[in-house]
Amino acid sequence: MTGLGSRGLTIVQAETAAGRRALARLADRGGAVLDRATQRAAGRIVEAIRRHGDRALLESVARFDGVELVDAEKLRLSPGECDRGWTNLPAGFRAAIESAIASVERYHALQAHAGFRLEHEGVTLEERRAPLRRVGLYVPGGRAVYPSSVVMTVVPARAAGVSEIAVATPPRAYEESAALRYTLERLGVREIWGMGGAHAVAAFAYGTESIARVDKILGPGNAWVTAAKRAVVGAVAIDGIAGPSEVVIVADRGQDAGLVAADLLAQAEHDPRAAAILVTDGRELAQRVSEELERQLETLPTAATARQALEVFGLAVLVEDLRSAVPVVDAIAPEHLQLLGPVAESLVDSFQNAGAIFLGPFTPEVFGDYVAGPSHVLPTCGTARFASALGVEDFVRRSHVIRCTPAAAVRLAGPAALLADVEGLPAHASAARRRA
Repeated sequence: MTGLGSRGLTIVQAETAAGRRALARLADRGGAVLDRATQRAAGRIVEAIRRHGDRALLESVARFDGVELVDAEKLRLSPGECDRGWTNLPAGFRAAIESAIASVERYHALQAHAGFRLEHEGVTLEERRAPLRRVGLYVPGGRAVYPSSVVMTVVPARAAGVSEIAVATPPRAYEESAALRYTLERLGVREIWGMGGAHAVAAFAYGTESIARVDKILGPGNAWVTAAKRAVVGAVAIDGIAGPSEVVIVADRGQDAGLVAADLLAQAEHDPRAAAILVTDGRELAQRVSEELERQLETLPTAATARQALEVFGLAVLVEDLRSAVPVVDAIAPEHLQLLGPVAESLVDSFQNAGAIFLGPFTPEVFGDYVAGPSHVLPTCGTARFASALGVEDFVRRSHVIRCTPAAAVRLAGPAALLADVEGLPAHASAARRRA
């Protein structure tokens, strides 16, 4: 193991005791991100709002968002008159956000479809798909402001046909970002609440005197948001248990170290616990990437955050050959997986556990964050083993309709009654046999 401390990456050989320990720690990173103390504290906030509604919500908004209000209705936000004309937007922003919206709409339109109907020997089966009536979308705004997260959550909801979309975002982020306000207005979001963190999740989950409860809460957020989502499961549906952003880059030994370092930093700057991992068969490449990280950090405005992330979950893993990278990556189950170089790219179908895969040096993960098309809300902290990217399906519920003809009922009654007898349910068996 080569420990580089705060300078660049720690380099480990996969098939060593040190390498196995480092990889096991990565596989268990969810526990480090969402600690018990945060879960307990978030749980107390959630319970207070469940029991006391607006009063507890206003106390949390004052404490965590720094906004003192006496009426929860005042939490509802709308663009001010000063936004008319949008002269305060960053140069080129409107064209850029339009490009993002068009890409995301184009991709998610293909996910929207009706159910199906099947007829077989007198039995008609139908799957009905209906949009959720009301959803709560969380748009983070702590370390940065994310108009892109508005696009990546609102557009799939709209494609699914959701009729009521409520957005929660920290009030300071909303007030300070004309780009965020513009994106919400451009997408036609009319219900916006200035609240962030666990209390926003609780208000959506249980409702208060001023805020109607939702059917599902979706969108990325910090550890407090994630802990609150976990606490309200059952009262409301959630999209998943999320953590800080993460990337694994599998790179042939001949790849450009500068590009690899830039893509690692694009994740590391998100959060002090973001994961930025290189897997390669080239020790020289790992060392060059580590040196390049230091060079790029010297001029990076977000270097303090990125350095912390590299110290906590930054790693270069050396493998004997790139095929050996497959079990390493699948064990980590990263949010983002980049494959750089002909050998790495040829293995694309071998990887099973990744939220999204980016192929080739001209496809950086940052394109997925903004303009590629699929939603950037992806499973993190190893949940890519069983969870999927946010899409239209997350905003739809399915039910089914069954109809049998008299002849079909006679045919099905015997097997159904027999199975009911085996399971010790005589009333079931009787109900079936009556159809015979």
